[in-house]
Amino acid sequence: MKYDVVALGELLIDFTPAGTSPAGNPYFERNAGGAPVNVLAALSRLGRQTAFVGKVGDDPFGQYLREALVAENIADSGLVQTRTAHTTMAFVHLDGDGERSFHFCRHPGADAELTFDEVNRELLSSTRIFHFGSISMTTEPAYSATVQAVRLAKSHGALITYDPNWRPALWMDDAHSRAAMEEGLHLADIVKVSEEELVFLTGSQDLADGAAQLLNSYPIAQLLVTRGAEGTYYANRTVSGNVSSYPVTPVDTTAAGDGFMGAFIYRLLESGKPVTEWERNELEGAVAFANAAGAIATTRKGAIASLAKLDEIAALQHRGGGYADSI
Repeated sequence: MKYDVVALGELLIDFTPAGTSPAGNPYFERNAGGAPVNVLAALSRLGRQTAFVGKVGDDPFGQYLREALVAENIADSGLVQTRTAHTTMAFVHLDGDGERSFHFCRHPGADAELTFDEVNRELLSSTRIFHFGSISMTTEPAYSATVQAVRLAKSHGALITYDPNWRPALWMDDAHSRAAMEEGLHLADIVKVSEEELVFLTGSQDLADGAAQLLNSYPIAQLLVTRGAEGTYYANRTVSGNVSSYPVTPVDTTAAGDGFMGAFIYRLLESGKPVTEWERNELEGAVAFANAAGAIATTRKGAIASLAKLDEIAALQHRGGGYADSI
């Protein structure tokens, strides 16, 4: 079978705040999570064929996560289960604006134990786009499995999309995380970073300067810098600019970036031509569409559960926003 997008990386349990008990103790709700899976779920909800490559524990949480993939129409033929490590868990903490922080139970977690021998090679040779992040690059053997999988998919003609998705708590130190994240940049065609990640990778507080550093240092065809309520800055070797976001009341920002990335990849697939051949208006239209998808994801709790459908994105765009400021 030919897939539109295959992603490799972490599939884990997000325990999301869900109120308090009568005694005043916090409740946490179990949700399927993991950035690469969220991207696939966003695409599946928009009607695209997707498959996942990763590893979970042979435990009740791992079984739940397999069922969650199937429920979202994400092919699970690349999912491996193990009895030597528990399914990874992340406890999500939200501040008053819905911004999240994470505490991970991953010493080790099953996702980090994926080996290249366990990777379903058929999926890598039968996808138009291969997506990955850096969380699967925090430790061996998953680091080598990720790099080898990306290279194999690329050798079969797949376009490579990458979201570093920096989580400081998972790395030994900043030097370790920066080196691994930079390895991903060397392999990617389309890269999405947050404003915070751009500063971390380049040391520059200036958007244009930071973007230029990445474009000049790596073979990136299109860079996207998500800026929350400020919208998204886009840059390639020809054009750059900013597209505003859509006004919403955020509740939980957990999957906003993943919803954005999935929606942008959807527009790329719909276009049927390389992003390097897009006119400025096509690029800005795709970014505006992705901004709307990301904005919707912030209005609902959870990760996969918050992701938008096509009619919801269209409705938000109809209400207004997504204005471009070309540079």
